[in-house]
Amino acid sequence: MTVSKLESSPNPLAKFLPNHEELSVVTAADGFTEITTDRSRVIEVLRALRDRPEFDCNLLLDVCGVDYPENEQRFEVVYHLTSLDKGHRIRVRVPLDEEDPRVPTAYGIWKAADWFEREAWDLMGIRFDGHPNLRRILTHEAFQGHALRKDYDPEKRWVLTEAETFVPDWATETGDDDEFETQIINLGPSHPATHGTLRIIARLDGEVITRAECEIGYLHRCFEKMSETHGWSEVIPYTDRLNYCSSMINGVGYALGVEQMLGIEAPPRAQVVRVILSEFSRIMDHAVCLGATLVDIGALTNFWYFFQPREEIYTLLESCAGGRLTVSYARIGGLAHEVPTDFEEQVRYLLGYIPKFIDDVDKLVTTNRIFRGRTEGVGALSAEEALAWGWTGPCLRACGVPYDLRRARPYLGYENYEFDVPIASTGDSFARYLVRMEEMRQSLRIIRQAIDNLPDGPVITDNHHAALPPKPKVYSEMESLIWHFKLIYDGIKVPAGAAYSATEGANGELGYYLVSDGEGKPYRIKVRPPCFAIFQTYSHLLEGCLVPDAIAILSSLNIIAGELDR
Repeated sequence: MTVSKLESSPNPLAKFLPNHEELSVVTAADGFTEITTDRSRVIEVLRALRDRPEFDCNLLLDVCGVDYPENEQRFEVVYHLTSLDKGHRIRVRVPLDEEDPRVPTAYGIWKAADWFEREAWDLMGIRFDGHPNLRRILTHEAFQGHALRKDYDPEKRWVLTEAETFVPDWATETGDDDEFETQIINLGPSHPATHGTLRIIARLDGEVITRAECEIGYLHRCFEKMSETHGWSEVIPYTDRLNYCSSMINGVGYALGVEQMLGIEAPPRAQVVRVILSEFSRIMDHAVCLGATLVDIGALTNFWYFFQPREEIYTLLESCAGGRLTVSYARIGGLAHEVPTDFEEQVRYLLGYIPKFIDDVDKLVTTNRIFRGRTEGVGALSAEEALAWGWTGPCLRACGVPYDLRRARPYLGYENYEFDVPIASTGDSFARYLVRMEEMRQSLRIIRQAIDNLPDGPVITDNHHAALPPKPKVYSEMESLIWHFKLIYDGIKVPAGAAYSATEGANGELGYYLVSDGEGKPYRIKVRPPCFAIFQTYSHLLEGCLVPDAIAILSSLNIIAGELDR
């Protein structure tokens, strides 16, 4: 099977790569510079992409494995990179033989490769030579096989016994003088601040954490495997369950990726409604993050303050979609149906209702000496380190990097809205709080402009390769009845190819790498969850901190287990 787009063309950046004559370098249909190399040269290519000023790819977005059982080279490792300064988006593809699916680790180039490579090993069985800790990450230690291979039976079940529970080697070592009278504790998964899904194994010297390691996967349901057995439109309810604190953004991001591959756009009215509901969802997400952060460190009042506007926003979403938490309102080509007749009235009510809650929390917290003592200088990370670990979103902007996809690579007409990208400079837990507080105000600013310029018109495309015809036409026109039948029976037929689409999620870059074989179901969907790259840094942030600091740091990172584990 071949998945590279026919529309790809030679790329002028090729001349800056070492021995570029031996590489395939093209501009893919999704705008990425696509480089195909073999594993013997992949590290040389990746290092050149990071270090050469012509590329300056300082952010590793994702590492993805794809399985093509009928191909001579069965597996493919796909790296997605970007340069924040140059604006380049680059994809590196490395085909691998089934008998020896291994490639050198990129961890020495970007620390972000750590968990991404572990995921590719766990779910696809691709080895990364030289990786410092290549073990399973989303499945448990007793799991057998690799769940995302095409020949893996999804009905298999592997029981994890207590005896097989993961314990890091260093947790059993007692010979070092520095480890005398230290103790090992488990923080989570049953601790309230870890929400039943995160486990941190930590060594304590008194109350100081000297070493830590994280275990995830407690909520893993293999979203990507499920997506391969459903039609392109049927995936949307699953996307809602990734970041369930701002589910509208997930569905919109996925729909935009499929629309890109189909070469269609949602109507203008649908695009503006998507912006309005996505920005309200961003406010909700930040409200949950900040409210939970504050309650986790003892400031309960703010939790109730922020949950009140969240519930009011849910009422708006419910009136549009029928659901509150997981709305499933986005559709490929637009929206499920028209917004209610009082949509504008509800939006304007919220624009006047929400600011007072943000202002009240600001007054209660921002200058509060206890809160600042718990968060200033706690969990700090420099801009350079944050980029090396693959951070995006508010956490990266709190380190002083003004990277926001709504500005850097606008979609849904964001280039037409006036808003600021808030940044801080200290990169600590307090800075992350400040950035999210200001982002809520900027989201309100975007919504106000959007509702003032909400156009009339349809909310779903009239391209019946992608969207069902209106019911009156199905009942009265033979052509519409045929299109309805074909879409229900066969699903949307996305042209064969691959594309990466990204949107600015509430906690960072939400990316979908979509692979189609031309049939009615996705061949492969790889999600780039924003908090996956962020949380892999957590154990390193903990070293030298006190136990109470661990809670403040964790809450400030905004880890959403649904997208973390998928």
